[in-house]
Amino acid sequence: MWKCPKCGREFNKQEQDHYCVKPETVDAYIAAQEEAAQPRLRELRAILQAALPDAQERISWSMPTFWKGRNIIHFAAAKKHIGLYPGGEATTLFAEELKDLDVSKGTIRLPYNRELPADLITRIAQWCGSAYGK
Repeated sequence: MWKCPKCGREFNKQEQDHYCVKPETVDAYIAAQEEAAQPRLRELRAILQAALPDAQERISWSMPTFWKGRNIIHFAAAKKHIGLYPGGEATTLFAEELKDLDVSKGTIRLPYNRELPADLITRIAQWCGSAYGK
């Protein structure tokens, strides 16, 4: 067992990634991530802000979330990628355009070592905003 020196929680895995304190803002979430991932997270955030100008940013399910009457789209940092969570309907609808990415139902994995497909992300976010936003 490994015990986090900051929060005291115990984990089976040594140096387990976790949130000692859940971030309350998207800025705090990004600041808590690995320094190398932060520029890509800020880039994705800017794409989503431009695509969803009427949506509010909040933390939901411990992830940055764009919200308009309900959750529209989430994103989260992982070790080798950013997870973008538009939902299963969106990943099915955009499946052909997502074929070169690692996708599972409702999840798009955007590797840190590849350029973000900004146009595709914008179209997916706008579709989610019209489908899910009130």
